[in-house]
Parts: sequence; C-alpha cells; structure tokens
Amino acid sequence: MSDLTRRPSAVFTLTRCALLSAIAVALYYLEIPIVAFYKLDLSTLPAILAGFAMGPTQGFAVVVVKNLIHMLGTSTFGVGEAADILMSGAFVVPASLLYRRNKSRQGALVAMLVGIALMTVAGVLTNYFILIPAYQVLMNMPLEAIIAMGSAVHSSINSTLRLVIFITAPFNVLKGGVLSLASYLLYKRVSPLLHENAGR
Repeated sequence: MSDLTRRPSAVFTLTRCALLSAIAVALYYLEIPIVAFYKLDLSTLPAILAGFAMGPTQGFAVVVVKNLIHMLGTSTFGVGEAADILMSGAFVVPASLLYRRNKSRQGALVAMLVGIALMTVAGVLTNYFILIPAYQVLMNMPLEAIIAMGSAVHSSINSTLRLVIFITAPFNVLKGGVLSLASYLLYKRVSPLLHENAGR
C-alpha cells in the first residue's frame, strides 16, 4: 500500500516540475536589456515557486532542466547556462530551505533577502572567474572591449574587478529584487495549483 500511495505523489511532483521547467524555458527567451551586456529575465521565477512549494531539490531541478533545454540553442557554448545554474541555484536552494523552516510572510521575506545576497555574491564570482574569461576565449571578445562596455556606464571602471563590483553586483541585486517581488506576489495565488492536496 505504501508504494501505491507514494507513486501518485511522485508523478504529480514530476508533472509540476516539468510544467514549471517549460515555463522557465519560455521566460528565458524574454530578455530585457538593462546595462552593458546584462539582460534581465524571469526564468528563475518558476524555480523559486517550485522550491517554495515542493522543496530545494525540486527548485534546483527546474533550474537545471531549463538550462539543459536552453543549451540546445545556446550561443555561449553552454558557459552561460552553467553560470546561470550556479547563480540561480545560489538563490533558489538557500531561499527554499529557509522558507521550509518558516512558512510565513516574514519567513518568505528573510528567505528572499538571503537569496538575493547569495545570488549577488555568486554572480560576482561567476562573472569574474567564468563568464568574462569565457567570453574572451569562446566569443573572441577582447577584455578591453568588455571593460569598455562598463566604462560607458561608469567612467571609473577600468578593470574586471571594478566591472563586477560596479555593474555585475548591482545588476544581480536588481534581478534578485525583481524575482523576489514577483515570487511574493504570485506564490500565494499559484500555491494551490502546486500542492497535490489542494481542494481536498
């Protein structure tokens, strides 16, 4: 009997993750240019909803699946997708874990603030050590050209370190804030659809 009762739960969870992953892939292609070469998208939003409703494992699974699918048509040789897994995962997993411990408005707020902070740190490190060096090699972009994009925004930017501090970090704070606000406004509305026992 225990196997029979567990099986529908597993199927329902997989179905929810698949649906949220599909939505995440669609959102991945809706990008809004913000500053320099950084573009804002909401593709991490479904993963946050999955993490809050089902747990960090499911939330991270949505992050991975949407990037694996997006990788099929990537222009960054998979580097951008790998970086997104690290940055989105840095938000989704800790925020989901914290929210599971305190499922309240205050708990959600704390969880998302922690998620923003960790995603910002991950974004700075990922850009400095992975993305920018990869763009130089794979996309044949000279470092001077990359830094020049930052200098056009902030005249004091004359190095990779200044670029990630003055542009990458604020951009990720903005992105995390937008994702948090969207999650806060949407979660209670879609939560019944993400729980198997809704309406029972």
